[in-house]
Amino acid sequence: MQIQLEDIKIPNRVRKDVGNVDSLAESLKRSGQITPISVTHDMTLVAGCRRVTAAKQLGWKTIEAIIVEGADEARLLEIELEENVYRKDFTPEELLEGYRRLDKLRHPTVGRRIGRFFGSVWGKCAFWRRRKARKAARAAQADDAAAQVPAAEEAPKAIEPEVIAPDRDEDEAAVGV
Repeated sequence: MQIQLEDIKIPNRVRKDVGNVDSLAESLKRSGQITPISVTHDMTLVAGCRRVTAAKQLGWKTIEAIIVEGADEARLLEIELEENVYRKDFTPEELLEGYRRLDKLRHPTVGRRIGRFFGSVWGKCAFWRRRKARKAARAAQADDAAAQVPAAEEAPKAIEPEVIAPDRDEDEAAVGV
């Protein structure tokens, strides 16, 4: 639910120094509020002091909040502590990987152009290899067919019961003399 920033009461908090909220304010400006703050029914802040400070810095009038119901003072303090203690920052490697992925999403045209270029080159190479292979296969088939079909001068003649005399030459025997 949206609540008025001016209605939020900020009691004595564990965190005394909210630090520089400029980057958080920039994030709120760019992406909006991702996580709501937590308040009690009487609008006492339970969790989200930095978000409230950043929203005020941006001049927001309202902020998204959830109401914490039925919690005593000890439970409210636990919620404040848990929100700040149990979060885990990214490791440097995780942060680097996240920014690499973000860069690819923000600048896809460079990667796509490179991918298209290499895809085009590899596609053309594959086309010419397939074409060359098909030509070679057709040539081989033509050679095999030519070897299997006798030429006109080598066409088989009717078999004659003639016996070739041993004194004849092979050329004469082939001609039938």
